[in-house]
Amino acid sequence: MEKTNENKEMTAQESLSLINEVLNKSRKSILRNNGKHFILWGVLLTVLSLGIYELWHITGNPIWNLLWFAMPIIGIPLVKLISRKDDAIPQNVISKQISKVWLAYCVFVTSIFVISIFTGLIELSLVIVLLLGFAECISGIMLKNWPIIISGFILGVGGAFAAALMPTAAEQLLLFTIGGVILVVTGLIIKIQYR
Repeated sequence: MEKTNENKEMTAQESLSLINEVLNKSRKSILRNNGKHFILWGVLLTVLSLGIYELWHITGNPIWNLLWFAMPIIGIPLVKLISRKDDAIPQNVISKQISKVWLAYCVFVTSIFVISIFTGLIELSLVIVLLLGFAECISGIMLKNWPIIISGFILGVGGAFAAALMPTAAEQLLLFTIGGVILVVTGLIIKIQYR
């Protein structure tokens, strides 16, 4: 009887070991494929934030913030285009949870943007940069990747601190330019790590 229990225990340990191995392979696959996504979204964020800042600065009209909606319109098809040759990553708990984190980020940001338009009571740049850093940091934790965790923390906490010091909302857009650069650097680090 003792031998049977020992065999069951070994089977449970083997199962846990197999699950961990599969999750670690999945993390590496996600990271290997997503380095270029960090670079893409970082470039888009940098270019768009500079464009909106310049247009707002020239015209004095914050209506140019509506151009932020161009980011997913441009970015999502580009992600599909650059990912078409990637190996398919099987959907598992990690990839599903990371998708849910970024979906929650999009819902929060869109809601806060709409509330801000109608009330003007929210320090929009501060909240969005904080949420962006938080979503990136959480993704890094799930992927067990320190460069993503650290860059998310720098982006979120550093960006919120900098936003609080910047006198105008137009100048706060430059935080997203810096955030875009941070995303590009993170993507380059990931590409080097997972060649």
